[in-house]
Amino acid sequence: MSRTVFYTATSLDGFIATSDDSLAWLLTRAQDEDGPLNYTEFFRDVGAMAMGSTTYEWVINHEFKDKDPADWVWPYSIPGWVFTHRELPVIPNSTITFVRDEVGPVHQQMVEAAAGQNVWIVGGGDLAGQFADAGLLDELIVYLAPVTLGAGKPLMPRHLELKVEEVGRNGEFACARYSVVR
Repeated sequence: MSRTVFYTATSLDGFIATSDDSLAWLLTRAQDEDGPLNYTEFFRDVGAMAMGSTTYEWVINHEFKDKDPADWVWPYSIPGWVFTHRELPVIPNSTITFVRDEVGPVHQQMVEAAAGQNVWIVGGGDLAGQFADAGLLDELIVYLAPVTLGAGKPLMPRHLELKVEEVGRNGEFACARYSVVR
């Protein structure tokens, strides 16, 4: 059965990015690629993904910096949906669909495309919150970095009840898997 999972990292004070959308604080942290709740193992079970426009733009600005748009290659082969109300650059030959709809109607398309695998909510926190508000978010897997940012984009900008399912340490991170309490 397909599950919808927000897999992300956060600062100790609960921010997934700085106010200007920087992840520099995150990218310098060591983790064990084979450790608890690792990305490779998680991604093996992912069949579709969703992200907000800011996350999509971050990928473009960091993966494709100084590259001609004709040379851009989307790093994922699974179907992806970008929720946006703006026009964004299109990555040639990508599996991305841009949507302006609410998450509910699109979620069913994502589950069907995932073909029994999970749906990954890549980011941001507000998008994951919209899935939670619609009763569509099943799990959060969170890496907690040993840094505080003081301000930024919150992990989950709304109230959400969770149940701890698994905890561990992966490199410099404390990590945990939570199920959403309905």
